[in-house]
Amino acid sequence: MQPQERILELKKERNAVILAHNYQLPEVQDIADFVGDSLGLAVQASQSEADVIVFCGVDFMAESAKILNPEKIVLHPETKSCCPMAAMCEPSSLRMLKNDFPRASVVAYVNTTAECKAESDICCTSSNAIKVVNSLESDLIIFLPDENLANYVQRFTNKSIIPWPGYCPTHEAITLEKIENLKDKHPLALVIVHPECRPEVIDIADAVRSTEGMLNFIRESDAEEFIIGTEKDMLYRLSKEFPDKTFYDVPGAVCPTMKLITLDNVLAALESLSPKVTLSPELMDKARTPLDRMMAIGRGD
Repeated sequence: MQPQERILELKKERNAVILAHNYQLPEVQDIADFVGDSLGLAVQASQSEADVIVFCGVDFMAESAKILNPEKIVLHPETKSCCPMAAMCEPSSLRMLKNDFPRASVVAYVNTTAECKAESDICCTSSNAIKVVNSLESDLIIFLPDENLANYVQRFTNKSIIPWPGYCPTHEAITLEKIENLKDKHPLALVIVHPECRPEVIDIADAVRSTEGMLNFIRESDAEEFIIGTEKDMLYRLSKEFPDKTFYDVPGAVCPTMKLITLDNVLAALESLSPKVTLSPELMDKARTPLDRMMAIGRGD
């Protein structure tokens, strides 16, 4: 029996749902019940009626699913699949920064640990970060952990943003030179990039969107070719949804930790009901409020 067939059998037996991020391996996307961006996955997790949630993404995503579903079993098939950007923000350092700027509101990009979410006022995703920041009463914002996203949001608000000095290594690998080289080869292609990209890359893009926002932009565009400035396996989903359009990935835009989740460890997780995401009730209670506030804001792009 192929792994895919056994996964489908076990999914039914366990009353499980499989959620996968857009950056997952193509074969993992294919067996998922829902493929999407961070906000879409959080919403799906909060609305799930399954007893078991298998989260195919990096650690903070599985944590968020558990926070939103404390009574459910949440499985993260590969515990080594961790977000390097989320690891750049330490709760103790964040508390020190909050003490230095007591009147600032704290906005935590969902790419943060549960501990950092618990120290924040509200979470955001790349799709609604601008909307979230502008919804707050305070005119001073501590924004963590992505400096590039913080600087992008600063373009669309009069508030003063204090950016945490973190970054996504995958999106940092998308350079101006690489985009210009692709544009030289494909002059008719529109450039769509993720807001985690460097400022100089954002400056030359035709559109800046979250991964789900990229789909919406392409759906509404008459263009037939697109240069996609985000993780390379986003192109798998785009090619499936828009088979008549052509997409070009940026060399080196690969998230190695996303690729640690495979069909084999998804199967193993369903067989053994492990590894389980475990967080203390107190931590989940503290981190749930900023996540709930984020989802109440809704999508921004």
